[in-house]
Amino acid sequence: MQHRIPKLSFKAVLNSAVLKGFATLLVLPLLLLSGGTTALAQPEAANKLEELLGSIDTIQADVRQLIMESTGGILEESEIKFKLKRPDGFYWETILPYPELIVTDGVTLWNYQPDLLQVTIEPWDAARSELAAQLLNGRMDEIRADYTITGGAVRDGEGWEFFLEPLDDASLYRRVTLYFTGTQLTSIHVDNGNGQRTFWEFFNHEINLPLDDALFVFIPPEDIDVIDNSAQ
Repeated sequence: MQHRIPKLSFKAVLNSAVLKGFATLLVLPLLLLSGGTTALAQPEAANKLEELLGSIDTIQADVRQLIMESTGGILEESEIKFKLKRPDGFYWETILPYPELIVTDGVTLWNYQPDLLQVTIEPWDAARSELAAQLLNGRMDEIRADYTITGGAVRDGEGWEFFLEPLDDASLYRRVTLYFTGTQLTSIHVDNGNGQRTFWEFFNHEINLPLDDALFVFIPPEDIDVIDNSAQ
């Protein structure tokens, strides 16, 4: 019997073939680092990251999430559907192994758990969103204030790699690494302070295509429990 495990889910991010996936995610940094590399000074690295993220108005992608313990063991692999529409439309649907939907229109946050037949509704506060949500929504002022940003071109300019290290020693994260192939976000790797690591690999991208605002509003099905904390 499988059990849910503590993990860095996008619920926390918004409010705070396993071997194949494992091999892909571990080999990817080596591929990007092969060939010539060109490091940028810190301000230029931050400016380039802002340029790459700033070119995205909407994005749809499939995501493979891999969570690993400090010893290297695989805790969980997930298949996810991801949609984003700036400034605040965010859709994160876990398909496998545990179905869950987290979606916000920038005003309200819905967390739907079909296996529990319940949805939790909360107010959305972009100022309280955590690192990955800030990155994907291009909130670079907040990132610059909290992290040292380094990096540069890799593979003779065919890709980009950026390292974010927190200025606060009490941060939940030790390092966050972003990889781009050309101008396309390929993966985000998060090293947590407790030694656990989370990898998000993005593929089947569709960039800057129209997305209906209705995608970022959740209408609860009938006969489920609604926990409405939106007025709090």
